[in-house]
Amino acid sequence: MKQAIIGYHKDDENDWVAQLHCGHFQHVRHNPPFINRPWVIEEAGRLLMLGFTLECKKCDLGAPKDSY
Repeated sequence: MKQAIIGYHKDDENDWVAQLHCGHFQHVRHNPPFINRPWVIEEAGRLLMLGFTLECKKCDLGAPKDSY
């Protein structure tokens, strides 16, 4: 199920995590050549992606909301 990005935070390993509208979190790493998300590196890029939808597998599984 597609869910909009509403914010970001960093995890314990200093990786960026998107906070989704549904209440789930999803890592948004930039790890070329396997994962190309250069927009996550700079704050301006992350701000531009607010509202962008990501596929939320946790919603598909009916998982409870994530918490910090």
